[in-house]
Amino acid sequence: MPHYDLAIIGGGINGAGIARDAAGRGLSVLLIEQHDLASATSSASTKLVHGGLRYLEYFEFRLVSEALAERETLLGIAPHIIWPLQFVLPHEPHLRPAWMIRAGLFLYDHLGRGSHALRGGRSSLPHSSAVTLAPDGLGAGLKPQFRRGFSYYDCWVDDARLVVLNARSAAERGAVIRTRTRLASARREAEGWVLQLEDARGSSTATARVLVNATGPWAQSLLEHEIGLPPEGRLRLVRGSHIVVPRVHEKSHAFILQNPDRRIVFMIPYEREFTLIGTTDVPQEQGAASGHAQASEEEIAYLCQAASRYSEHPVSPAQVVWSYSGVRALYDDGSANPSAVTRDYHLLVDAGADGKAAPVLSVFGGKITTYRRLAEEALARLALWFPNTRAWTHSEPLPGGDFRTFPALLAELGSGRDLPPVLLARLARRHGTWARRILRKVKREADLGEHYGGNLYEAELRYLIREEWAVEAEDVLWRRTKCGLHMSEVQRLRVAEAMQALT
Repeated sequence: MPHYDLAIIGGGINGAGIARDAAGRGLSVLLIEQHDLASATSSASTKLVHGGLRYLEYFEFRLVSEALAERETLLGIAPHIIWPLQFVLPHEPHLRPAWMIRAGLFLYDHLGRGSHALRGGRSSLPHSSAVTLAPDGLGAGLKPQFRRGFSYYDCWVDDARLVVLNARSAAERGAVIRTRTRLASARREAEGWVLQLEDARGSSTATARVLVNATGPWAQSLLEHEIGLPPEGRLRLVRGSHIVVPRVHEKSHAFILQNPDRRIVFMIPYEREFTLIGTTDVPQEQGAASGHAQASEEEIAYLCQAASRYSEHPVSPAQVVWSYSGVRALYDDGSANPSAVTRDYHLLVDAGADGKAAPVLSVFGGKITTYRRLAEEALARLALWFPNTRAWTHSEPLPGGDFRTFPALLAELGSGRDLPPVLLARLARRHGTWARRILRKVKREADLGEHYGGNLYEAELRYLIREEWAVEAEDVLWRRTKCGLHMSEVQRLRVAEAMQALT
């Protein structure tokens, strides 16, 4: 029976982040995920590493400051999947006066520059500014009445790849990653936890000194049913839906749009050919399927209407080529408005009434931007059981992130190879320097094997199966890549057939 220092339940960003941090401290780690890595909330975000400008309206200054510090840290350790993105906010005086927006952006700038965690005490991103929205510039794609606005910077992230790369880094340091594995039960004994696990091959048993519950929307249910403990905190489940439509404008900047209901909606350039529009804040029911969600017709209509208030050309539900929803598992702070519920995280440790029993640490809340800091805090909370370990993830690049500039990386990957520039760019964005592992024996396009469409080739597919725990077509088409957006249904079915033959 294998024994581990730490068993982590949940393969989203928090579980993968804790696994990486713990494994790098020399702990033996088991991570189990009942589906695929990042198969729920962590692949259904707005794809942003950001401080959360709107959180300032709810006086979440500590959260914003920490998130801005983490924005800088993550930009440094994962530059292939995280990069700066300019946001333009068209001004509507009747929604928020200019002085309020200027004050918020000033605070946002200075919280970022003032954080001790930032390089040299300053943000690497440009400051905010008032801007003119010219039709051939920052106003591209907007209705002509929007001529003034504000600009600031945050960062884009490939959220699902962020999860996979954290899991890959954990595995490189000895962690055992088991996907498609369910925790059937956990029994607390004097020396630790006895775990009953189930996968396609049947049942197995493992033991662990400490248990981590990082199951997101299922955290409360897991404590009550599989673990058998009453939860100390409660979750507030909020569904956030997004739509993808043909590109609204050809420029590289994103828009942050104000709505009459005082919510904000993003319009973000996506996958070269598309625009991502989101998100909503809708209460989600608790229950067995609480972590899985779909965008309702009402949410799609809401997002189309919000975009059409600003867009030069109306956005309609008929234009939607893809939609997805994520369930935010927020710590219930009693707020009546779903948009006002805190995005901060809470870590709760149960070590029995006397504090000496085998502990379980449960993660409530959190956001993708602060996952690394959350992982550090989780290990700090477990210092009684794992003393004398050292934080290390703030400076160590994630797999593929060890390069100086993206153009230099592209030049290196293309050297001596006759490959389409778009293909090289996509491989570099997904894998960074680890794209060398895919291209090791490749000199020309034919060396990559079968082309399934959408710039997905057999060589990369084999790599994703071998190195990144991809099992089903959906794992590849919609999480480890977004090639599914660029394929026909026939091409997607061919990927599923190929994966069956390769696995």
